[in-house]
Amino acid sequence: MKILLFGQTGQVAQEVQRRAGDAVLEVLGRDVADFTDPIACAAHVAKTDADAIINAVAYTAVDRAEEDEAAAMCVNADTPGAIAQAAAARGIPMVHISSDYVFDGAGQVPFAPNHPTAPLGAYGRTKLAGEAAVRAAGGVHAILRTSWVVSAHGSNFVRTMLRLRAERDALNIVADQIGGPTPAAGIADACLAIAGQLIVAPTKAGTYHFSGAPDVSWADFAREIFAQAGLPCTITDIPSSAYPTPAQRPMNSRLDCSAAMATFGIPRPDWRDGLADILTDLGAS
Repeated sequence: MKILLFGQTGQVAQEVQRRAGDAVLEVLGRDVADFTDPIACAAHVAKTDADAIINAVAYTAVDRAEEDEAAAMCVNADTPGAIAQAAAARGIPMVHISSDYVFDGAGQVPFAPNHPTAPLGAYGRTKLAGEAAVRAAGGVHAILRTSWVVSAHGSNFVRTMLRLRAERDALNIVADQIGGPTPAAGIADACLAIAGQLIVAPTKAGTYHFSGAPDVSWADFAREIFAQAGLPCTITDIPSSAYPTPAQRPMNSRLDCSAAMATFGIPRPDWRDGLADILTDLGAS
């Protein structure tokens, strides 16, 4: 299996490269595939000999997107749509990563893939538009919504907590947002498995959810980070209202991942195990 991977340095893209196994990767970083240029990115699909595509590129600066929605829309919607159109024309299946931010975060029940979408801000709107563009292309695709991505690379909650703990031994952390932390390694494994299955079973195309288990608050996630890292830290639970941000965060980021398990045999990963691996990579445990 040969995979055309859009993305090189992001959290998921790095893990796809680490975990590709026997798969052959054609990796397109930003120096080769400029995601602000949909036509140029589609041209890479037109000339590839890959069996499947994984799009691991996204504009993920949630707060900045509130002031720069046009740029986020290009990266998260226009370019994935152009790639999907080129893939459909070639008959190449595509795996596209999306987000829990397409939902409004209401209630306490996990969101199913077919639940009505209602994004709260610019980032969610652009990710939802990207989903629509991929579907509209008409090709074989899997949209994989995930949440709270963490790894030993890039900007994420685990690295932020360790940085803040180095500065002080007491932190106030939001406790009323609940979701599933998802190791990027698990997402990479899921994308590779889905891509392989779409090649031989295109009827499995659709929209799926994939997030770590068990669901937890940011505050309790922080407690587990420090416990595994062996770093004493006093965590005080605070409401979201005490930590205002330019973009509103979903209160409920729980995702119903049963369809991914039923269709692809992909279970929810235990994020506590993934956290242990991340801390080992960081040399923090």
